[in-house]
Amino acid sequence: MKPTRPFHQTPVITIDGPTASGKGTVAALVAAQLGFHLLDSGALYRLTALASARYQVATDDADALARLVGDLRITFREGLAQLDGVDVSSEIRAEEIGKRASAIAVHTPVRAALVARQRAFRKEPGLVADGRDMGTVIFQDAALKVFLTASAEARAARRHKQLIQKGFSANIDDLLRDLRERDARDSQRTAAPLKPAADAKLLDTSALSVDQAVGQVVQWYQALTPHA
Repeated sequence: MKPTRPFHQTPVITIDGPTASGKGTVAALVAAQLGFHLLDSGALYRLTALASARYQVATDDADALARLVGDLRITFREGLAQLDGVDVSSEIRAEEIGKRASAIAVHTPVRAALVARQRAFRKEPGLVADGRDMGTVIFQDAALKVFLTASAEARAARRHKQLIQKGFSANIDDLLRDLRERDARDSQRTAAPLKPAADAKLLDTSALSVDQAVGQVVQWYQALTPHA
């Protein structure tokens, strides 16, 4: 049997970036191509947001939210997000839940409570983790750190298309305004502000197809680990 590598040597690829930059899609496809596990950290925040709405925990009550995180029964199975044993994959993608998640994420106690849950996803043969602070905070020793960017206009158009395809009503002007507000809030927050890690590779996806973005990330990783 091939010996298991020490925990800190299990390879991790982090893919960070602003809302609707394409990081979730790219991360999932990179993980599938490499046979790695996947961590959608944004889903953890959205699940917390959904639970806070259900249990009427205010978004400005940091301590209560942190306690809520400790009690959450969260599982990911076959690409589905479950809360208390129920599939809520569609519910957590609603715009109001996304806004609530962004408001919750500014609290240091909440982020701290979610750190252990996120790091527990690091398992052999490797992990692809997408979010906003995967490379700067959660997996600082990642083998490859990528920061996806795209213009606000391109991201709003993508988000609008996604919502329409899922049956949600959406106004592109409202989405663009919301994205810019989220960008400002995420980049200016005290706890783990949105920014590239110092050693991250920047990838602007404004004019790239999904396949091109995935191919670039895989190429970067394979160049780092030619014998992996």
